[in-house]
Amino acid sequence: MENVLEELLPIMDVQHDCILSRQGDITIVFKADLPEIFTLSDQEYEAFHQAWIKAIKVLPKNSIFYKQDWFRESRHRPDFTKDDTSFLSRSSERFFNERPYLDHNCYIMLTKKPAGRKMVTSLFSSLLRRTIVPEQTLNAQLLQDFLDTCGQFRRIMEDSGFVKLTRMHEDELRSERRKLGLIEQYFTLADNNGALLTKDIVFDEGLKVGDQYCQLYTLGDAADLPALCGSRINYDRYSTDRTKFSVGFACTLGQLLPCNHIYSQYLFIDDAQKTIQKLESKRLRLQSLSAYSRENLIARDATNDFLNEAISQQRLPVKAHFNVMVWTEVKEQLKELKNMVSSALAQMDAVAKQETVGSPQIFWAGIPGNAADFPMNDTFDTFVEQASCFLNLESGYRSSLSPMGIRLGDRLTGKPVHVDISDEPMRMGICTNRNKFILGPSGSGKSFFTNHMVRSYYEQGTHIVLVDVGHSYKGLCDMVHGYYFTYSEANPIRFNPFFIGEGDSLDTEKKESIKTLLLALWKKDDEEFKRSEYVALSNSISGYYALLEKRPELFPCFDTFYEFLKEDYVNVLLDDKVKEKDFDVDNFLYVLRPYYKGGEFDYLLNATENLNLLKERFIVFELDNIKDHPILFPVVTIIIMEVFINKMRKMKGIRKMILIEEAWKALMKEGFAEYIKYLFKTVRKFFGEAIVVTQEVEDIISSPVVKQAIINNSDCKILLDQSKYQNKFDQIQELLGLTEKEKALVLSVNKANDPTKQYKEVFISLGGMLSKVYRTEVSLEEYLAYTTEQTEKVKLMEYAEKFGGDIRKGIAAMADDLRNK
Repeated sequence: MENVLEELLPIMDVQHDCILSRQGDITIVFKADLPEIFTLSDQEYEAFHQAWIKAIKVLPKNSIFYKQDWFRESRHRPDFTKDDTSFLSRSSERFFNERPYLDHNCYIMLTKKPAGRKMVTSLFSSLLRRTIVPEQTLNAQLLQDFLDTCGQFRRIMEDSGFVKLTRMHEDELRSERRKLGLIEQYFTLADNNGALLTKDIVFDEGLKVGDQYCQLYTLGDAADLPALCGSRINYDRYSTDRTKFSVGFACTLGQLLPCNHIYSQYLFIDDAQKTIQKLESKRLRLQSLSAYSRENLIARDATNDFLNEAISQQRLPVKAHFNVMVWTEVKEQLKELKNMVSSALAQMDAVAKQETVGSPQIFWAGIPGNAADFPMNDTFDTFVEQASCFLNLESGYRSSLSPMGIRLGDRLTGKPVHVDISDEPMRMGICTNRNKFILGPSGSGKSFFTNHMVRSYYEQGTHIVLVDVGHSYKGLCDMVHGYYFTYSEANPIRFNPFFIGEGDSLDTEKKESIKTLLLALWKKDDEEFKRSEYVALSNSISGYYALLEKRPELFPCFDTFYEFLKEDYVNVLLDDKVKEKDFDVDNFLYVLRPYYKGGEFDYLLNATENLNLLKERFIVFELDNIKDHPILFPVVTIIIMEVFINKMRKMKGIRKMILIEEAWKALMKEGFAEYIKYLFKTVRKFFGEAIVVTQEVEDIISSPVVKQAIINNSDCKILLDQSKYQNKFDQIQELLGLTEKEKALVLSVNKANDPTKQYKEVFISLGGMLSKVYRTEVSLEEYLAYTTEQTEKVKLMEYAEKFGGDIRKGIAAMADDLRNK
């Protein structure tokens, strides 16, 4: 027999942002933003659980709390229309195109039944009645009282800090021409982006909605429930011998159930006094029948215990029901879905009951606004404390709305998410600076992550200065045509601190940096310099730049400065009667002679290319070959300091980043420690961020600078796989100030990676308040740009040579060949 849905529909209208049923029920709908999965600690789960209990207790009698969690199989759809997308960003978009993930929407519906409404059972569902007439007319005061109560519910939940509730309005509840409302979404099992399309609902052979075959699994009988329940359970895949990893008690029916499903959670709040009276009557009946059956005796004792707890502990008795509806377009998949749901319930220690005869009535009651029509014979008596354990508490990872950030992956599926670890935490008050501390042993994917982060920041307009040992950033630097300073016999390292580029000027800071360099070349660390020498050098620099203005054909470099000293400035000193003891110019010229043309280091300060360091956005100082050189290393150290401080002070309103890789250990030898301390404390004021990367735990402990200045001034801590240190992780935890929750997260990194995908996980802590683990999963093109494997780098260079040294074309060609293989 066929019926027209419009005639049977129990919903009368949507008015004043409320759903009105034909029986006179009023329903208010909130859309809930739940915490992201794998981010709550044991204590936070308990606090969240208590918030639900408090909020549900404020609801009036004859009301229903109905929570509906939608989980739909979706696919990532990137935007290919952007014109400003870089080569690597486009390859990333192609790589993640159509990546499957589970999209989650949570709706909380609060329904107020009219007084005197008859209890509904499976035999008296509105689905089976031909006409539905409201039993009472609603008045304005009754509606206002209910709205006030719902406002209290919302305030309690939002004050907990775990959830955000947004009241849904008429245009979201009703359907429009190109947008499905919530009610029609339920009837079509579609998302709100679909066009309004009517589908047949068939109850003859199971449950079928349009082309979707559905199955309904219920927790409506106390016999099927677990013996124990709580706010959380252990998630064994991410737990270790030393840490227990927590997820919500009902999480296995939520984000961890990887199929299309709706998890429905009903709590019916009736008159507590009447409920207790009914149970007292039931207890007396069972008492009189207890002699005839052991089952009656056990039921009497159970009812007695329930009543004792309700009165002594002031518990709120409620009726509860939970069900999972799964669907698929392929009928053959129903058996697999049954196994998945059974397994999910088994992890909660519950028994799966597939609903067949009663599924139409339960499906019908799930219509938004029709929860009061739920068949009460499919509910069980419990307290709100136990019932709220079965609520789904988590959602999937969400992308940041900030335009700044990096692309990382959702931990469960690898769905790309946009993560802001610089600006948004500052705005939210979680962090007080943008500095970052990165710790990861060799092979953990540390350089890979930093390459990915640096590339993302560069594409968003950041000025980046990298100090490295190990050539980890050569590919990326070539890719963006940055400056790469490194030393080799064939091509020694070259700078030109005397050159003033576009946007720069000969200000006090420029003079000071040149003076500092000249003094470092002239005097040893243990030699003191006189005030008179300092003044003489200042005058020489001013005189040199005055000469350059008169003679524009002179190229600013150390050679022309040396010639100015030797030919012009010597006469100035004679005229001013400067004595040798005040400034020994001959000694100065002799000591600096190796840096003048024909000298041993004549290349060092006379560069004619890569000159405009202020305007260049990507600069790498590779110190591998010179970190032990007594002459070159101190000079390069001073130039690094001068370059970044220059950018800090002169590039106003532009983000700057200095990233010091393993080179920081070498830099400590040359008094660079004070500079790093200064950077970490002040770079925030100049819209900048300082980042230190290290491998070993011992390095942190042995360096007082890293231990105090860097860690204390780095609100963002990034850790990669620490499994080799898990037995001595307490020391790291204490040094970095990690909480027990963060410890569990760090030690879960790479514990249960998807074997079909290539990626490493990364733990990010923001101010000790927000902590998550993400995937660092990239396209093949990005991998080739970041790789530190020597064989792959050599192969890439060979490909690039075929295209005249064009690294992008080399990457594209090598990636295509690898895919074809």
